[in-house]
Amino acid sequence: MGKLLEVNGPLVRARLPQVPNGEQVRIGTLGLVGEVIGREGQEALIQVYEGTESVRPGEEVEALGHPLSVELGPGLLGQVFDGIQRPLGRLLEVSGDRISRGIQIQGLEQARVWRFQPNPQLAAGMAVTGGVCLGAVPETPTIEHRILVPPGLSGELLELAPEGEYRLSDVIARLDTGEHCSQALMLSHRWPVRNPRPYQQREHGVSPLMTGQRILDTFFPLLKGGKAAVPGPFGAGKTMVQQQIARWSNADIVIYVGCGERGNELVEVLDSFPELTDPHTGRSLMERTLLVANTSNMPVVAREASLYVGVTLGEYYRDQGYDVVIVADSTSRWAEALREVAGRLGQMPVEEGYPAYLASRLAAFYERAGRVQTLGGSVGSVTLIGAVSPPGGDFSEPVTSHTKEIVRTFWALSKDLADARHYPAVSWRESFSDDIPVAARWWAEHIDKHWQAGRAEAMTLLTQAEELSRIVNLVGPEALSGTQRWILEGATLIKEGLLQQSALDPVDSFCAPEKQFVLLDLMLQIYHQGVELLERGVPVQELVGLPVLARARRCKSDYKNTQVEKIQDFAKEIKEAFGRLGREHTEAGRIPG
Repeated sequence: MGKLLEVNGPLVRARLPQVPNGEQVRIGTLGLVGEVIGREGQEALIQVYEGTESVRPGEEVEALGHPLSVELGPGLLGQVFDGIQRPLGRLLEVSGDRISRGIQIQGLEQARVWRFQPNPQLAAGMAVTGGVCLGAVPETPTIEHRILVPPGLSGELLELAPEGEYRLSDVIARLDTGEHCSQALMLSHRWPVRNPRPYQQREHGVSPLMTGQRILDTFFPLLKGGKAAVPGPFGAGKTMVQQQIARWSNADIVIYVGCGERGNELVEVLDSFPELTDPHTGRSLMERTLLVANTSNMPVVAREASLYVGVTLGEYYRDQGYDVVIVADSTSRWAEALREVAGRLGQMPVEEGYPAYLASRLAAFYERAGRVQTLGGSVGSVTLIGAVSPPGGDFSEPVTSHTKEIVRTFWALSKDLADARHYPAVSWRESFSDDIPVAARWWAEHIDKHWQAGRAEAMTLLTQAEELSRIVNLVGPEALSGTQRWILEGATLIKEGLLQQSALDPVDSFCAPEKQFVLLDLMLQIYHQGVELLERGVPVQELVGLPVLARARRCKSDYKNTQVEKIQDFAKEIKEAFGRLGREHTEAGRIPG
């Protein structure tokens, strides 16, 4: 037990001899939660995860004997936690609409009973190590929760509980860890959030994370186990892009971390997610989703912890062999929390006031993504997607520039596209993906071998159209040839018929990979057929005026994911329309037959 010496906003100083860095403490009569982040002789510097108003020097400080940790076990999915894993639903029951300080609520409901099915391959007397599956619990109708031996434990299995109903605190197994010392294992265990959970080895990514968003999946794919950033200025649609990824991605588990964003945006997430149907299972999306909410009006230091809480929960499900996607909105607010704490500590500021260790902290966070062979021998992945909010849309600011060097996929949002009501406002000029060769192998095996060539041609067409648009802005469209005007029309077809996608459209909010490729192929077929007629002398004005072009732009919303054949039938109609136009000019003697 120690004494509080000084209070400086979320940082306090206390006399706590022999308490190591990283240990959790409780402060004052309110019992505020804090973490030791520095030591000077007999004194400890503590960051407090709750407001320190009315806390005064002289109050007692109690060391808890463990670092900031989360409770891992059945009951996580479907929950909404704050930045230090307190369930907001139960906080509402205890404290009402405003969270009282010092409330102590465990992350998981201890009284709930779970049906445990032991692993039939295990028996007493067998040697087990960390990561071995002791059995399973049906956490939701969608997800089987595998109960693992915690990392770092190993020994002889003395007993394994039979099938039955157990609470989290009930013993389901005992290990002889040596020297006649037994270790009881329960359905849950704790893990420090700042320590990455161990694994056997990293594996290369082999399949893309399919988000149902064409600009992401078709043009800038992200592999499962990869790391991506979504930078963009205010109003460009970062939160909506991330919500779409959380809603529709083909990961097994989705973790949405609202880190320092506006409360109304998180309220929208909390209201909409329980109403959504998972396109992959047909059941409620919340059966494979959990949320970590730390809004901008919550204590700033808890914002810094919330990302680590989210990624630790993701690693836990990865260790069970699941593919997990973690959406962090936003890492800029997390970096601002680092900056504020560093300023109060008197640390030397560097770029724009951020601490010198900003780049290393960002890299360490994103490094926790990956596809791995787990301790238990299965393969799981954590995919990290972080939003970045550069002030004024300046991508050269420190958080964005450092993040760009770390990630392999960069989905840059454009204010100009957002102002033009082009959503998702992902810029095809500034975005990139380093995973295209691997994604191409997946597309060739599962969808179509021409995906990479079609994507490259579409990107070339968009680039040519950008150059021609600058000429039009200078001297007008009359300066362009018919072929150049058709390039502009082809690029417009790709932008409006393929890249634009409304999150509110009941048909087009999610686009399956098969439909994505058919739409891409349709737009390229139209462009090729137009080029052939232009070469035969058909005026570009007549091509642009064909009614089927307007219908082509609407295909994305007119046909569902299960109606790919109808899009292919429509492609035949377009071919016939172009053929009729060519025959009309041939019969009129205006172009050679």
